[in-house]
Amino acid sequence: MKSSTENRAALLKSLREQHQTSVNATQALLKELQAVRKVIRQVMQAGSKTIPEIAATTNLPTDQVLWHVIAMKKYNLVTETGLDDGYYRYSLVEDAKR
Repeated sequence: MKSSTENRAALLKSLREQHQTSVNATQALLKELQAVRKVIRQVMQAGSKTIPEIAATTNLPTDQVLWHVIAMKKYNLVTETGLDDGYYRYSLVEDAKR
């Protein structure tokens, strides 16, 4: 009889094989999201930007830029640095500390 560790390992291997398509799709999506955030960070390295400024520079839809910037704010990668014509300006956290 297999030990519980061996049973667990076999079960996990089986689950990975069964769900390989989902795992691959999730990894591809994560890679895409990371690439978009990298582009946004590159744009923001020139200084603080509003959501419309980032969208115009990156040619990404404004709602997509907003979603990414808010996610980056949640993880303390960007911070609000003021208002400009009713739009918040966002800076990279390392830039805001200078």
